[in-house]
Amino acid sequence: MRRPRKPDSEPAEADERAVRTAALALLAGRDFGRVELARRLERRGYPETVVEAVIAGLVAERLLSESRFIEQFIRMHAGRGHGPLRIRAELRERRIADAEIDAGLDAAGEDWTAIARETRRKRFGAAGPADYRERARQGKFLQYRGFTSEQIRAALGPGDDIDP
Repeated sequence: MRRPRKPDSEPAEADERAVRTAALALLAGRDFGRVELARRLERRGYPETVVEAVIAGLVAERLLSESRFIEQFIRMHAGRGHGPLRIRAELRERRIADAEIDAGLDAAGEDWTAIARETRRKRFGAAGPADYRERARQGKFLQYRGFTSEQIRAALGPGDDIDP
């Protein structure tokens, strides 16, 4: 649903109210990072200065929280079988600072090795890889999902240590 650009003759406070309403409507669906929310609002044609002011207000009111967004994002993607490397990359794409990503991953308390094992089991079954070729294929899959080499080795179980 695109909103037409407001004429310049309307007062700034009406613009701010419209931007705030649009921002709250987006936040009602899910959490957003500051940059992602700003991009969404600017794509709808709202002026950048008004968007920045509204976002600052939402942060001050604690209606928009980068740390809450990161926590929710990590939980959701870990539940989908994604590893910490992929989650980190996707958060970077959303312009989240590395320090905040590190803090979020540390605070998440996820057992990444257990998630890697479960992801491998769901995709390939309970039995471990039968030979080197199958081990490499499964390792490559887990690498794509964003797990570290140590997590992949642990998920694949005993065998020749290979880097996928």
